Amino acid sequence: MDLRQLESFVYVAELGSFTQAATVLGIGQSALSRQVRRLEVELRQPLFYRNGRGVSLTEAGKRLLAHGRLIQKQFEHARHDVEDSRGSPLGRVTIGFPHAVGRAVCSPFVKEFRSRFPKANLCLTEGLTIHLYEWLLSGRIDIALLHDPVPSPSLDIKPLREDHLLVLSQRRTMQPAIAPPIHLRDIAELPLIMPCRPHSLRMMVETKLANMGLKPIIVLEVDSVSTIVKLVAEGEGYAIATRHAVAASDAQGHLQSQRIIKPSLGSVLALATSAERPLTTLVQRTSELLQEILTDGG
Repeated sequence: MDLRQLESFVYVAELGSFTQAATVLGIGQSALSRQVRRLEVELRQPLFYRNGRGVSLTEAGKRLLAHGRLIQKQFEHARHDVEDSRGSPLGRVTIGFPHAVGRAVCSPFVKEFRSRFPKANLCLTEGLTIHLYEWLLSGRIDIALLHDPVPSPSLDIKPLREDHLLVLSQRRTMQPAIAPPIHLRDIAELPLIMPCRPHSLRMMVETKLANMGLKPIIVLEVDSVSTIVKLVAEGEGYAIATRHAVAASDAQGHLQSQRIIKPSLGSVLALATSAERPLTTLVQRTSELLQEILTDGG
């Protein structure tokens, strides 16, 4: 098995067609078929079901595709890492942000990234912490910013800072944007809009209240921070979030916030990378840049 055969297999698998894969690779279809056939002979089992409409993967093919994608990515990382020694880092880095954090830091981060790494490509994606965690483990993203991440031997996690949690409510005419602090116990009496389980913030609030013998009143479950904040601004309920959720909202003029006290609640923002895959120079230096921005009040 060599890289060319593996590349050919991956293209056929992803496009579902020998004809389309041959066009993309710029080789003849017969040559492409021979490369894939050699793989099947070496592995002693078929990788594709062939039919008049194209091809689909066998179970063995599905397993090889997962390995093939990872091997291709590792090879690209190795090539770029060697080339990086000659100057500015090359390659591509994919970063996953929670929505509110992404809105708050993306602009300064992108400007600085493009200034420092002009030859590199950047891909940004947003998601809930639970999804970012899964994407990082699977290799879909290289770096993730996570709220209150669960420790894992598969990840290197660096806590960056702790943000105070706030209660958000609809701001009425003449009301200040910031109201007096609210006791944690009193949150149990509010109609809350919260993410679905097992969102880390939801679990934290439920656990803290349970320790007081209390249970939150959850009137809506929404797995979107921006939607939760919008609903709060429209008077549909209360929410618990960090200051970033307010800053990222187009409706912040209609929001009032209260800091939670007795006890105070905080959410730890951490930067995570894979502990199982070697990091390219670009990923390492991008991680350092994110740490600079986020620990400098971003």
